[in-house]
Amino acid sequence: MEAARAGSLAVVFKALGDPVRLRLLSMIASAEAGEVCVCDLNAAFSLTGPTISHHLRTLREAGLVDSVRRGTWVYYRPVPATLALLAGLLDTGRGPAATS
Repeated sequence: MEAARAGSLAVVFKALGDPVRLRLLSMIASAEAGEVCVCDLNAAFSLTGPTISHHLRTLREAGLVDSVRRGTWVYYRPVPATLALLAGLLDTGRGPAATS
């Protein structure tokens, strides 16, 4: 892996290194509608709105999520290409038996 790619991926993994951001990404990626309103994300945590916004901005800057504003609310959706890149990087192709 070349240094530039490793640097880009390190930003993504650093963003995922926080439990709140990991939970946020999981919620966004598993949303049935393909996206989730920030109002629903705020309700799922006992954190302030600005703290959630900070975490979402970090995920957005890392290229893990994208957002669109509709009226007063912002909706977040995963960036499939980034998730596929991570999945490919983590897939050793050896299957579950390789963990033993």
